[in-house]
Amino acid sequence: MQPFDRVVTEHGAVVLRVCRAVLGGHADAEDAWSETFLSALVAYPRLGPRADVRAWLVTIAHRKALDAIRARGRRALPVDEVPERISDLGVPGSDDPDLWRAVAALPERQRLAVAYRYLGGLPYAEVAAIVGGTPEAVRRAAADGVASLRRSMGADPPGGAPGPAASPSPAASASAPAAAPTSDAARGGRP
Repeated sequence: MQPFDRVVTEHGAVVLRVCRAVLGGHADAEDAWSETFLSALVAYPRLGPRADVRAWLVTIAHRKALDAIRARGRRALPVDEVPERISDLGVPGSDDPDLWRAVAALPERQRLAVAYRYLGGLPYAEVAAIVGGTPEAVRRAAADGVASLRRSMGADPPGGAPGPAASPSPAASASAPAAAPTSDAARGGRP
């Protein structure tokens, strides 16, 4: 079993990305990250040698994020001055507030599926075990979430990417002249 500090170094960024995707705000996500590793430190000596450490940590992070969501209702009023931000642990996209707002705006099931599958790197079966449902339902939620993120970030226009395979709108079809047949069969010849 590797030393716990190596576990934190190896999986810290993944856990933080998952916490941010579920919780949105930096302070809540960083608190959940800390709570995740404090709980993991206590339980780590009892972890089996064949355990999937990343899946185990993401599961703990999921529970800590849910605890943070429940605690929001019991939280004191915000202060006038915001404290200085702590390190991002080299998290890709961490300096893009629009991306994190878009992730936070996803419906909960899509947000969790995207967080655990793409940020946490878990297989669909493990994500389904964490959030409930089937791997197929999680796969669909993750795909819908990614599509929504692409649209909101301007990567795909609404309705999907245009291209040669895209069918014209009904209005355009009604006003466009019919295309001439081009195949041999359409001209009366043999295929």
